[in-house]
Amino acid sequence: MPIFQDNNGLAVKFFIQKDLPQEIQADLCETITSLGGRVEAKVPRQGYILVQPGTAEEERLRLCWTSADRPERHFVPYTYIDACKIAGMLLKQIFVENGVPIGMHIHPSIANVNARSALSSRIMHSGGDPHASAQSARVILADPNTDVFHHLVKTYQGVPDKYIESYLWVKKCIEKGAIVYTPLVYKNPGGRRPGEETQFTEEDEEHLCNWIAAKIPYKETGGRTGNRLYQQLCDLSNDPEFAWVTRHTWQSWRERYKKNASRLDALIARIVDQKKPVPGEKGQYGYVRQSEEKPKRTRKKRSKTIEQALDDDYAGAIDGLRGLAEIPLSGVPLSSHGEQHLQMPPNALYPPILAPSVASNDISTARMSPAEEEMDDNEEPDWAVKVGDAPPPPWSKRKAIDESGEVPNNPHKRARSNETHPQFVSRSGQLETLSNSALMALANIHVIDQSIRDIAKEYRFTIEEVQEYYDKCGEMGRTRSRFQRMREELQTKFAEYDA
Repeated sequence: MPIFQDNNGLAVKFFIQKDLPQEIQADLCETITSLGGRVEAKVPRQGYILVQPGTAEEERLRLCWTSADRPERHFVPYTYIDACKIAGMLLKQIFVENGVPIGMHIHPSIANVNARSALSSRIMHSGGDPHASAQSARVILADPNTDVFHHLVKTYQGVPDKYIESYLWVKKCIEKGAIVYTPLVYKNPGGRRPGEETQFTEEDEEHLCNWIAAKIPYKETGGRTGNRLYQQLCDLSNDPEFAWVTRHTWQSWRERYKKNASRLDALIARIVDQKKPVPGEKGQYGYVRQSEEKPKRTRKKRSKTIEQALDDDYAGAIDGLRGLAEIPLSGVPLSSHGEQHLQMPPNALYPPILAPSVASNDISTARMSPAEEEMDDNEEPDWAVKVGDAPPPPWSKRKAIDESGEVPNNPHKRARSNETHPQFVSRSGQLETLSNSALMALANIHVIDQSIRDIAKEYRFTIEEVQEYYDKCGEMGRTRSRFQRMREELQTKFAEYDA
């Protein structure tokens, strides 16, 4: 059956734009006739008007002969004849609405020039207008494999009578012989539909109360309204014993308890009273393992002298000095003519009370009270001075000392040397004397002890921890670097939990 004949065998009528070249008009007449059609000298009431798109005559013909009461009159480009011949059928004018072509916009995302040209011709041969702008077009054709396509969908999904389609959509419509827009699919924004939620039963509440009683038996510990308790419950959904948790989401379980807390707390208390769980049992939520107590360091008794303590273990000596450091050091007399203070670091632990040095040839002992320092009326002043040619006062005279260093008439006494040593009264009541080496070691110990305290305070560790590590390595710089690094590591590690 010829393609330009209808079902009744009647020829399809064509009108050719008059200003087309005569060669083109002759070819069109020959082809139309060979395919069963008929060329008319006047515009038919029902048929096709062959025009050259973009010309003034085409615009005039459309203006004069477009009419809503003539829906079967179609305007097509003159290439329509060859397109029907190639397709082997009379192409339907499907992209028309109320006799007016549907405007379509070919988006630049379809970058292939040949593809754009072929798509434009196909749209025109089926009655559409492929030259509409993106704003005025009803259909925007784009490449679905680009991000622009999805952006266009989101942009115009709320605009009525505006459709974003793939370039393949035109071919599908032509094959079906009708316009079929890509359907919209309802997307649930979230939540259940009315009547879809599973209702809570008494058995559900019983399971919930048993779970809370096992994890948080006592409400005063807190945590019954937290998210984690119910998330842990729903994590057990794969366990056959907890298959019932799938009836509700963890949010629903939590809301069920919150809205009925007073009633469910009474049920939980009953269960706890029956089972009598011990606070802190394994598996209870909110209880953590108690940190182990550090063993307390006992102070050693201070029965040794400081010189003996310095010969012992270093840490023991430090503790011994701490035990005796109860009264600040006021000064250390180094000569009988005045006092010279022992310089100590600020806030340092001081050594035991130092008593004034007593000359070995002095018959008196240390004065214990002001009353003992009062002199008799007949006694010569201690600090009498020489006047004129008078003999020197007794205090200025020294007994002769032989080469052996002993004082004559008293071989058991040794002469006083130029340097004197500080003395202190021990807790046992005996007078102890510090040697030069002991005094230097004592000062060094105070400096080290203060440095250890500074490190502990700066990096927020206990003095015992710093002391223990220093005893092992013996280097103050290394000790400081270690605890600085430990503090930095702890801050970095726990910064994740704070965030």
